[in-house]
Amino acid sequence: MDRLDNTVRPYAWGSVTAIPRLLGTEPTGEPQAEMWMGAHPGAPSRTGRGTLAEVIDADPERELGAAAVARFGPRLPFLLKLLAAGSPLSLQVHPDRAQAQAGYEDEERRGVPVTAPHRNYKDANHKPELICALTEFDGLCGFRDPLRAAELLDGLGVDSLKPYVDLLHAHPEEAALREVLTAVLTADPDETAHTVTETAAACDRLGGPYAPYAGIAHHYPGDPGVIAAMLLNHVRLQPGEALYLGAGVPHAYLQGLGVEIMANSDNVLRCGLTPKHVDVPELLRIVRFEAADPGVLRPEAGPDDEEVYETPTDEFRLSRYVLPEGAPAHDLSLDAPQILLCTAGAVHAGEHDLTPGQSVFVPAGEKAAVSGTGTLFRATVVL
Repeated sequence: MDRLDNTVRPYAWGSVTAIPRLLGTEPTGEPQAEMWMGAHPGAPSRTGRGTLAEVIDADPERELGAAAVARFGPRLPFLLKLLAAGSPLSLQVHPDRAQAQAGYEDEERRGVPVTAPHRNYKDANHKPELICALTEFDGLCGFRDPLRAAELLDGLGVDSLKPYVDLLHAHPEEAALREVLTAVLTADPDETAHTVTETAAACDRLGGPYAPYAGIAHHYPGDPGVIAAMLLNHVRLQPGEALYLGAGVPHAYLQGLGVEIMANSDNVLRCGLTPKHVDVPELLRIVRFEAADPGVLRPEAGPDDEEVYETPTDEFRLSRYVLPEGAPAHDLSLDAPQILLCTAGAVHAGEHDLTPGQSVFVPAGEKAAVSGTGTLFRATVVL
């Protein structure tokens, strides 16, 4: 079992205080957006034996187990994060596995450098993800029913939004959502900026259900993503609640601290709320234009006090243990790789004492006895 030394990424949208507060450290004054736990080449965790990526590369079957290597290859198939949003992240969507593979092969064939800002596919993998709230957490997830979206837009009283309202009323669900998102993202930039300014002022004046969009517009003035965001469900998670984001589902995280787990991929297509590249034709090919309830997840009780967040993906499985004072030790041993993350209290994992924000990597087949008083998240795979 290896204690992990993890990198914190200072993205501009990150909270200045949330991760330091969890870790019990002083804020640096700079945003601290994500703490990565895993073997991703962008920022692999460090261990006493080298980086976790180096440790796994040296003997994949020993660290991951033969079954995991046979199923997912000789790499840790998930990335675990602490994510602290102080302002909205980009409105985005992820491809499914077939789309990612085709897109990656196409850009490789055309010689698009993997570091190019206009490159869409950094790898050939899909990127399902799960966010579990540690604090109250705001996000956008999936499309609203078109008639509900039309009602929201119409209630602003902004004349330049009327064509979108009419489109949402005039077509079946999929066509209506597709036409409006296309129109928003391809409209004249100057006209869009004016519409967004009027929309933001109306949202600020009306408050209530419009308040989240006023906040978004404050951070991204004139961005067409402000209007696109109003087509999506706004979700406020309470601590312990989670969202699963599958392929093609547009989403954005707005504010809060959470534990995030995802398949090991960098493939993101952006819809707005960003200065980065937006490939509208490719985005429209990937997005699933389906209105649906965002589907807030709550953990399901499993054996030995484990609380599991059930998802349809095999690359990762996230669960939680809430350990009361005086509880007996739990045996978390598995024939699969694990990362254990403490988020509250004091937890003992093997020979390691963990406080909030500290984590360990447990190789496949290694004994993992856990005790103490606090909250522990367990990340592993489904075999």
